[in-house]
Amino acid sequence: MIWTGVDILLYLGLILVCVVGLLLNMLGLPGIWLIVIGAIGYGLYDGLYSGTSDTVTFTTIAILVGLGVVAESIEFAAGAAGSKAAGGSKRGMVGALVGGIVGGIVGTPFFPVVGTIVGSIAGCFIGAVGVEMLIGKTGKESTRAGVGAAIGRAIGIAVKTAFGFAMTFVLLVAAFPLGGSSPAIQPSTQPSTQPSTQPLTQPQ
Repeated sequence: MIWTGVDILLYLGLILVCVVGLLLNMLGLPGIWLIVIGAIGYGLYDGLYSGTSDTVTFTTIAILVGLGVVAESIEFAAGAAGSKAAGGSKRGMVGALVGGIVGGIVGTPFFPVVGTIVGSIAGCFIGAVGVEMLIGKTGKESTRAGVGAAIGRAIGIAVKTAFGFAMTFVLLVAAFPLGGSSPAIQPSTQPSTQPSTQPLTQPQ
């Protein structure tokens, strides 16, 4: 693949998509699938379905999807385990999920990335406690459920972010064109043999 100006712009756009995907992960949103969509889009540009892509291939996308499924499963399991271990209800888990998203959004403008993570965990705690108290649990029970949900959230964010970085690394390495430019065609230095146009002199 020849590295062109268009390729550079698309590659920079792919990096931006990956960064946005990682930030969405911290909010508890499915940012890893944005990374997968970016991979598919880049592959289509490079000839994925025609079989001519020399960067992002079906194997690359399969690896990204596999990592994404594992990351989502671990995040869900961590959140559910943390809340359940602390005696939280299913409605409390929903409250923790919504609170985590809202908290991450609120915390981002104050301190990007760190504020996103802290806000998401704090929002998860507040959301769980609020819902648990609304359904009649005591303050102690609600607080315990909120702490469990927050711990599960923190573990889920850490694992999912790690998987997101792994997916970003795989994609950006695969998408980087390593073929370089095609060698220029050099004119031949060997004399060419042209058929003679002079009449042959026959001996008398």
